[in-house]
Amino acid sequence: MKKQKLLFYCQHILGIGHLIRSMEIVRGLLADFEICFVNGGRVVEDFPIPAEVQVVNLPAIATDTEFQALRAIDPDQDLEAVFVTRTSMLLDLVDRFQPDLLVIELFPFGRRRFSTELIPCIEKVKASGAKVVCSLRDIVVTKQDQARHEAKICRLMNQYFDLLLIHGDPSFQPLELSFSRVRDLQCPVAYTGYVVQETAVGGETPLVDPDRPLILTSVGGGRFGHELLFSVVEAAHYLAHLPHQMLVFTGPFCPPEVFAELEASAAQRPNVLLQRYTPNLLAYMHQADLSISMAGYNTTMNVLTSGVRAMVLPFTGNDDQEQTLRAKRLEELGIVRVIRPDDLRPEQLAQGVMTCLQQGPGGRSFDFGGVEKTAGYLRDLAYESVGTPVA
Repeated sequence: MKKQKLLFYCQHILGIGHLIRSMEIVRGLLADFEICFVNGGRVVEDFPIPAEVQVVNLPAIATDTEFQALRAIDPDQDLEAVFVTRTSMLLDLVDRFQPDLLVIELFPFGRRRFSTELIPCIEKVKASGAKVVCSLRDIVVTKQDQARHEAKICRLMNQYFDLLLIHGDPSFQPLELSFSRVRDLQCPVAYTGYVVQETAVGGETPLVDPDRPLILTSVGGGRFGHELLFSVVEAAHYLAHLPHQMLVFTGPFCPPEVFAELEASAAQRPNVLLQRYTPNLLAYMHQADLSISMAGYNTTMNVLTSGVRAMVLPFTGNDDQEQTLRAKRLEELGIVRVIRPDDLRPEQLAQGVMTCLQQGPGGRSFDFGGVEKTAGYLRDLAYESVGTPVA
């Protein structure tokens, strides 16, 4: 049977978590679909993409440093002009690729400022008879006017979407905890389980001394979390008596001036190795005795699947509660230790590290079948043997 064509749209504006999760899903779809992947955010150097996937990089858009307004990555380009260009590119791509399925990550539960390009694209796809699917993480951002926010989501979902896939485990974090109107959605709704990395994605081998404990620090894309990075590097002074190695990843988007300052501090700490980015964070997680990180979806999945001890600092910029909700729930289950503002004092953080290293890793079984189950639902939808997904 000829493969159906799947167009996957992903827009990351802050970190790289949406990109990582989306690409992991795409890997699981290659056996069944011809795939074109649309990236609307900044290109990440050395980010692993399967050779079989056609990639279209739109002129990149991100948030400003206050996480309040969108901006074009190219400072010479006007945001509205960039949206016009991107919309034209998307519509031309639909004409050229002629997808049978359009999968959109997060929208309309988020990214509604991208409606100007997404709605024309969706309408063109629907007019051709193709199906439209929303790919959604387990927790969505809440708004001050939550009732109005949820009403808009319901209107867009019911008007345009054929399926909602929630990449989570309802026994741990049902969508209703951050979106109350799940039952008002008229399309089928399915929980897929969590999307996790199954194996290393490149040839990189962690340079780890097995005779010394490894403390791993990461902050995702690196546009935020700098206070955690500086605290960890300074805390290394108070851990000098501990025979360990501390590996710190700043993220590919860490500003050059921040990286330079961290590099100068790390140079005074023989137990600290500073690097920008690795596509194989999971491989290091499996080697680590302790992970110190933000509490984003993908890093949390790496913590859970590797079983590493973990300390997590939730991102709270722009009143975003997603990471706080996830981290608190995991702390209640004894799986992670949440880092609070007072814990960022280097001496306090060092004490927390020593406490965590003395404890056994937390354990809990979750549904990690997100990639396989997502592929199954999309196969059913695309090849018209649709069952009824269970909400």
